[in-house]
Amino acid sequence: MSGCEWDEETGEVKGFEHHGFDGEDFLILDLETESWIAPTRESFLTKQKWEKNKALMAQKKNYYTQICPEFLKKYVNLGRSFLMRTEIPSVSLLQKSPSSPVSCHATGFYPDRAIMFWSKDGEELHDNVDHGEILPNHDGSFQMSVDLNVSSFPAEHWDKYRCVFQLSGVKDQVIRLDSAVIRTNRGKTASQRLNGY
Repeated sequence: MSGCEWDEETGEVKGFEHHGFDGEDFLILDLETESWIAPTRESFLTKQKWEKNKALMAQKKNYYTQICPEFLKKYVNLGRSFLMRTEIPSVSLLQKSPSSPVSCHATGFYPDRAIMFWSKDGEELHDNVDHGEILPNHDGSFQMSVDLNVSSFPAEHWDKYRCVFQLSGVKDQVIRLDSAVIRTNRGKTASQRLNGY
């Protein structure tokens, strides 16, 4: 096992190289003393042989304190734009059948630190609400749903209900509960079903 660590705040760099055999430590590189630690009697001869090769030690020290950290910094900086990105989701209202709960579904968001809830007249609802978990999508983004059981209140009161999706650093996405925008598994909106289309 080998590699390097870089503390972005202090600038400290640490390199490491560990060799094992049969599930046990065999040789461990100590860059500070430019020597090898031999934890077993069997590894002592290899330790002596490797420590005699000063060019090999200089090469390893250069790699673990210069080259490896340069690559690590490069990859961290390249990855930062990907890992620190914000992707706004597509938010939809879904309903399997007229008697099913209405599901507010957000997909395609990043990062996964998001909150979604139903509200009525600006107050978060807890009754008749079922929160789903945040799940990964195949493209590295995330999805989540929160269901509202609408069977306990009449359709004429639906305009008081909102689905709210919150993602840090992004304006809240709010969808009003409206039969005209609910998608069903039949490919029609709830209002198209109600109007006989």
